[in-house]
Amino acid sequence: MRHGDKQNNLGRKKAHRDALLSNLAAQLITHKRIVTTLAKAKELRKYVEPLITKTKKNASEAQISHNHRLVFSFLQNKSAVKELFTVVGPKIGDRPGGYTRIIKLGIRPGDNGEKAMIELVDFNEVYGKSAAGSENQEPAKRTRRSRSTAKKATEEKEAQTTESAIQDAEVVEEKAVTEAPAAEAPAQEAPKADDTASEAPAEEAK
Repeated sequence: MRHGDKQNNLGRKKAHRDALLSNLAAQLITHKRIVTTLAKAKELRKYVEPLITKTKKNASEAQISHNHRLVFSFLQNKSAVKELFTVVGPKIGDRPGGYTRIIKLGIRPGDNGEKAMIELVDFNEVYGKSAAGSENQEPAKRTRRSRSTAKKATEEKEAQTTESAIQDAEVVEEKAVTEAPAAEAPAQEAPKADDTASEAPAEEAK
């Protein structure tokens, strides 16, 4: 029974499985990006990332040479070991783990298997440029919600002042309208005085 056995054997015995992962790791280090099945990519990630971490242990020459031998015992490929310690190691020095990225590529037409691309994160120029560009950009300005309430308060004050001004203008107009008929009333009474004045010379003529 295989209760609790979480290792994916990939349908192979141990020797065949070790040889497969060793070859895939060497090709990944050499080409920085390979296409395989999703199951193999997930197992390769667990296999190759501890080997990449060994390139960081460079306190002394003895430790460096020891790590060279350890990595060579897994990869069995001198050119891949040299590439790992001279090219890959210095570039991933500041990254605290997570050196690989798996991208799903859909279904393979022949056997309906899930394809995936596994790559070294620091060697992807597309994502690297976008990340560098986002770092160089100025951060977006943040606004507080309280400012909106302050704007609302100012707008309400302005509306109140405009309403009061309109009301004052209406009151002034009403006063002007009421005063105008009062001024017209004495003007209408003035001709009566003229009539009395015209009647007085007529009486004198008699």
